[in-house]
Amino acid sequence: MSSHDAVPSAPVAAPEAADAADAADRRRWIALAIVMTAAFMDLVDATIVNIAIPSIERDLSASFGAIQWITAGYALAFAAGLITGGRLGDIYGRKRLFLTGTAGFTLASALCGVAANQEMLVGSRLLQGAAAALMVPQVLSIVHVTFPAHERGKVFGMFGAIIGLGAVSGPLLGALLTQWNIAGLEWRPIFLINLPVGVAAIILGRRFITESKAPKALRLDLVGVLLVTVALLMLIYPLTRGRELGWPLWGHLMMAGSLVVFAALVAYERYKARKDGSPLVELSLFKVKSFAAGIAVQLTFGVVMGIFFLVWTLYMQIGLGWTPLKAGLTGVPFSIAVSTAAGLSVQQLVPRFGRKVLQAGAVTMVAGILLYFFVAGRYGADIHPWQMIPPLVVTGLGMGLIVAPLTDAVLSEVPREHAGSASGLINTTGQMGNALGLGLVSVVFFGTIDEKHLAMAPAETSAAFTHAFQNSLGWAAAVLAGIFLVMFALPAKSKQHLEGGGEEESVEDGTTTVEKEPALAS
Repeated sequence: MSSHDAVPSAPVAAPEAADAADAADRRRWIALAIVMTAAFMDLVDATIVNIAIPSIERDLSASFGAIQWITAGYALAFAAGLITGGRLGDIYGRKRLFLTGTAGFTLASALCGVAANQEMLVGSRLLQGAAAALMVPQVLSIVHVTFPAHERGKVFGMFGAIIGLGAVSGPLLGALLTQWNIAGLEWRPIFLINLPVGVAAIILGRRFITESKAPKALRLDLVGVLLVTVALLMLIYPLTRGRELGWPLWGHLMMAGSLVVFAALVAYERYKARKDGSPLVELSLFKVKSFAAGIAVQLTFGVVMGIFFLVWTLYMQIGLGWTPLKAGLTGVPFSIAVSTAAGLSVQQLVPRFGRKVLQAGAVTMVAGILLYFFVAGRYGADIHPWQMIPPLVVTGLGMGLIVAPLTDAVLSEVPREHAGSASGLINTTGQMGNALGLGLVSVVFFGTIDEKHLAMAPAETSAAFTHAFQNSLGWAAAVLAGIFLVMFALPAKSKQHLEGGGEEESVEDGTTTVEKEPALAS
């Protein structure tokens, strides 16, 4: 064969290479769609359940304690397994753990959907939270290894949109599925809807997600996980059951004993850090004043969220007798306000005003909650959704000013080598606060009400629930006032804003992948 015969083969290689590049590009965007869908499924699941709680209570004759555990159990299992889930992905492969977590989440959703009693539903929700702890941490890690740094800004923008969409659509979707009573299933479709989504994510994920592992993954700290889980259970279980049982002595002893277990956790984590440098909780981070203050803010803010969303639903649907759809539509202005304020705070306000934005958020939330307190008392059982819009919008704007920039503010003075551990701890603390807040509902809401009020005339039921709702709002406002004061320990402005925010940091720690992008912090 002459040299002239070989010449035509050269132009053929270029189109083949281009086709291969296009195929690889399509694969990674499909992979992004898959992991974003899973993240959306988890986010919606966290918000969709509250709106269906009254229907679940009626259908299963669930006690008030069981109602709390249906929501708190998920948050508790999710919080306890979040850091370990991330490390398992680093060790055994993010794709493998993502698919495992998605399969577990889908199975748990099916079990929730067919639950025959309150015990089965609570157990299935615990399983669902544990599966989410395996699935969710892999999402950002997969994005990190799939997309180069210059493209991640676009990807994070998509995540911000997904978060906003989930915040708005979750309660609405839950309301519609419950209200439609599909095939006489009442509340069950809110869980069963996860089945086709989960199965599709598993099938497509196996094909399109690329496997990856961390070059140097931290070791597991299963003893730490056990200790933190036991401590939280010893604290939250007596809170949810104590009122129904007349606050027995064993409940007080369990809550006191939880402090001993927490102390044992601190001692063990110090030992673990000396032994192999991979504790569940990096205690040295608490030497950074802004981080310690930020963790306190995250924990207490999670408590407020846990209290507010559950009592709000109970107040509207049981106290006022509203349908799930009416209650869900009432919450739309709140969700829009949160999303709007979150976008403005990150992009425009925080770079100029720093910590003051978060403090303004706390003050605004207090104002909104106190306005809600006044409106609920003024109109009583005759209140209309439009009369709730002003306090809900004010409260939502305040929340948006806090949730989006908080993580970035807390991380700003943390050493770069610990940024991943710090981020994982922030997320875990928020979930723990949520679980604790849901446990405290028995004190701040159910402490002023009883099952006997459900059998009363509608006017008396409404009055009792309105009073309980106002009591809960008072507690929430007091906690937010404390949060405002603690925020003074946060840095006035984060370092990246002082430096112009030019450099992106990317840290993998065996917990999660942290991108120093404020939009992701929400």
